[in-house]
Amino acid sequence: MRSIMIAAFFSALLFALGGGILAAREDIKVERVSFERGKNSATIESSITGYAVIDYILGARQGQYMNVSMATDNGANYFNILAPGENQIAMFNGSINENQYEGILPESGDYTVRVYMMRSAARRNETASYRLEIIITAAETQPIAVAPVEPAPATDAKVEGTPFHATGQVPCSMGDAPQGSAQCDFGVVRGKPGDAQVTVTPPGGFERVLKFSGGKVSSEVDGSVKAVKSGDLWLIEVNDYEHYRIPEAVITGG
Repeated sequence: MRSIMIAAFFSALLFALGGGILAAREDIKVERVSFERGKNSATIESSITGYAVIDYILGARQGQYMNVSMATDNGANYFNILAPGENQIAMFNGSINENQYEGILPESGDYTVRVYMMRSAARRNETASYRLEIIITAAETQPIAVAPVEPAPATDAKVEGTPFHATGQVPCSMGDAPQGSAQCDFGVVRGKPGDAQVTVTPPGGFERVLKFSGGKVSSEVDGSVKAVKSGDLWLIEVNDYEHYRIPEAVITGG
């Protein structure tokens, strides 16, 4: 009886780690992904049926920003992301966090984007057609010393009762929570064009002060900052734990 219970426990554990697929398969199809010269993205259109699993392998460097998204016609079709050297435990699980990942990579090496069907759909031998997009761009990997923000022009009015030129909320998350899944209060003090000091208050009450200057981001206190700008949005990670999305309009007032 005890051996049956132990076997059941490990079966459940492998299911959780693999996102609903078998954790150890010998028939996984492997494809190497490469970007065309001059491009930082690749789009893959394909399909899988039943228990088929496809691993898309691509090399990336520590500190780079990666964005992976998948559109599919089957709600049981997901992808996981596995860190270099890992074959079972996912650093991102699409069945939990939906088919959208973005973040700053923790180490250099070959990352695996594993596309699969949930076990219930695989048993029915269902088919899924999907479109997978992978983007990798450069990101700041080191904290950068920034001079104090210069005073804002006198015509830049403050929010009544605060030292800030603007207040509001920005998307944020802590730890392994889906990125952008919460809202953090912020206040911003703007200096010369492009310079600002943004004070963000994550859940829990502590304050994170982020300084923007010359296209760089830093934090004075206990803050190893990684930052990348994607369009008009700053994607910021502090101490590999705090995640913030700061619109450029917060910095410029535009």
